This record gives sequence, structure tokens and C-alpha cells, in this order.
Amino acid sequence: MKPGIEDIEFHGIPALRLHGPQGSSAVIARLGAQVLSWITPDGRERLYLSERAVFDGSVAIRGGVPVCFPQFSDRGELPRHGLVRTRQWEVSARRSGDDYALVTLSTGDDAASRALWPHAFNLELTLMLEADRIDLELCVANTGELPFEFTAALHTYLRVVQVEDVALEGLYGHDYRDAANADAVQRDSGTELTVDGETDRIYRRVRRPQLLRAGNLSLGIQQQGFPDTVVWNPWVDKCAKLADLPADGWRHLLCVEAAAADTRQQLAAGDEWYGRQTLVAV
Repeated sequence: MKPGIEDIEFHGIPALRLHGPQGSSAVIARLGAQVLSWITPDGRERLYLSERAVFDGSVAIRGGVPVCFPQFSDRGELPRHGLVRTRQWEVSARRSGDDYALVTLSTGDDAASRALWPHAFNLELTLMLEADRIDLELCVANTGELPFEFTAALHTYLRVVQVEDVALEGLYGHDYRDAANADAVQRDSGTELTVDGETDRIYRRVRRPQLLRAGNLSLGIQQQGFPDTVVWNPWVDKCAKLADLPADGWRHLLCVEAAAADTRQQLAAGDEWYGRQTLVAV
């Protein structure tokens, strides 16, 4: 199939399916501008989407790549992960060529958002699909007359066969804030990160790309603009408390998130900020 884009319904909600080179594909929902599927030419799904995810907009969709803005997690006074995960975004651009397909979705402030966070903004989330990679770019524009600060993330859920068997390289020597351990600040001293319990770490000022070693499902991960990398897995007990995850959901996911979580971003009136995450099948 030639690269292109089609409007579809996905779990009953409006979405777009991108058809890329060599049989690759991706799905992005208008709800939250959330990427919900990425299938590489080998036919394998690379993103985790919970079988218990809710798609009616009452809560955020569990899985894929949620967009967190203007607050990451509960690190502030706003709702957890901010204001845009359950909003309907507009499709502002779509195009394709011989070796790619691309869509851009956008949203902005309104009366409801200003009641919680009194700032004018515009967001654009661009998804570009190539044969063996996707690029996600978030653009934040301050459309008001006053500066503001924000935190943000692309909360990427990666699908793995067994999380106990994977290793994440590239975070050696970085400080991290350990939310699973009373926000203690520690330094990663291992050459690779393995998961053997609840993991909730914000690695700060990350400069190197990461490699998720997962057998023949390995991925290269790189970010630009985002200063932090968040690694999250709820493990058994916390997973059991999340109604929209199955009991064994923890085993099949690892979140590796491009984030400005510990490092607040300042944006002057009229300015724009860009952050990108790239995932490459290796």
C-alpha cells in the first residue's frame, strides 16, 4: 500500500490511520492527540494499549502516547498530567510522500482551561511515520501577553513481552528523582536499567539516546528539547489498583517518556517551545 492517511474510528472514537512504507502503520486519536498504535514492517505492535482502556473521554486513555501539559503527574495544583489528555484536538495538517506519512493535531486554551490555568496557549502534536521509526514533536506556543511556566511529557507506553527480561541502556551516570522512594535523588550507577519492582524515576538533564534491549523487539529512543527522561512501571501491587489495567498489564509495558518533569520550562509571551521523541526499531 502506498503511504497515506485515512480517517477511521478506533474503539469508537475519531482517529487517523497513517500508512507508511513497507507496511508500517500508526493510529492517532483526536481525543488527546494520543498515538494509540505503531506497527512496524514486521507486523508487530510496538506500543502498549490496555485492553481495559476507556475511550469515552471521561478519563485519559491508558496506553499509547498520552500528551501531558501543562503539568506532569501530580507535581502541581492542576489535575494529574494536566489539561489536554481528554480534549478533542483538531487536525491541522496531513501529508504523505513515498517514504513517510505525517499528521499534525492542535488544541488551545478555552474558558474551561483558563478557569484552572489562566494562560493562553496553542499546542501542536506532529506524528511522522517512516518505515521503521516514528517521530513525535510537541510544539507549545505562548499566545498570551504574559510569560508562563509548564511541565510536559510524551508519556510513551512501550509494549514488551516480559518487562523482567528487558534492559534500558543510556542512563548511566545521570541523577534521578525516585518517586517510588519518597522522591529521593540518586545517581544511576549501573550500565543498564532493569525492572524488578515498581519503577518511577525522573532522570534529569539527559543528553544521550537510550536503547531498549528486548530481543527482536529492541528500540532506539532519542529526545530533543525535553530535558528529562521518565521511566515507569507500576509492578504488581500498583497495577492491581488501576482499574484500566489488567492484572498482568505491568508485565507487558515499560514507559520511557520524553519529559520536562523535574525541569520547569519558561516561555515568554509570543515564544514557542519544541520537544521531540524518536523511536526506531533496531
